[in-house]
Amino acid sequence: MKKQSTAAPSVSKGPTGIVGAMRQELAAVLAIMPDERRQSVGGRDFWLGHWHGHEVVAVLSRIGKVAAATTATALIERFGVRRILFTGVAGGIGEGLRVGDMVVASSFVQHDMDASPLFPRHELPLYGRARLDTDAALSAALTEAARAVLASPAQALGADAVTTFALHAPRLHQGLIASGDRFVATAAESAALRQALPDVLAVEMEGAAVAQVCHDYGVPFAALRTISDRADDAAHVDFMRFIDQVASRYSAAVLERYFQKLTD
Repeated sequence: MKKQSTAAPSVSKGPTGIVGAMRQELAAVLAIMPDERRQSVGGRDFWLGHWHGHEVVAVLSRIGKVAAATTATALIERFGVRRILFTGVAGGIGEGLRVGDMVVASSFVQHDMDASPLFPRHELPLYGRARLDTDAALSAALTEAARAVLASPAQALGADAVTTFALHAPRLHQGLIASGDRFVATAAESAALRQALPDVLAVEMEGAAVAQVCHDYGVPFAALRTISDRADDAAHVDFMRFIDQVASRYSAAVLERYFQKLTD
């Protein structure tokens, strides 16, 4: 028996934008869209289709904040999306995060934003704030879907992937994600981030830029990231294999549950 939804994914009508930084991160998602058609805008391929009858526009943002902001703007201006979901991988920074865990962002910060002494470190100039919150209802819907998937990871990934990556008890976390135009891959960098942002859970390179664009346009935004490494010197997991066998499949499974319950 399916558990009843406790949160409405969104009250906005219109297409949903699904964004991932790399093709591999969205491979399983695109495989599910039965009627996708490609449209190229701004050097990017946008896949238009439906998921459980809901309009969807899926796109690869490419890597980095500028690329992500360009992509989010095109989704809103050209395709008229009414909500944006970002999915993919991130490095775990917070205590207790392990490879294979998921993080649903409650807010984003640009860890490399520093316009001091004109503005405090991390504060977005002329915004009067450093952190941008995600949409509460949209994030709650993603959280519900993610919890259901993590309750039985083998169902989404297959037993071989669970064994290979030791994903026997993956957990879901909610909180701050930091974005920056630098790949964090050493223990020293991770420690510096934790010192500057004590409550940060994960680090990646796109989400805060999408959050800023969605804030400017008033478009609901939520993000789900699978932890692929600990963003330190021990980050030696087979990255592309992890994305293919774990992160991409997790994304597809979570979004499948999300769209099953979405009411436009």
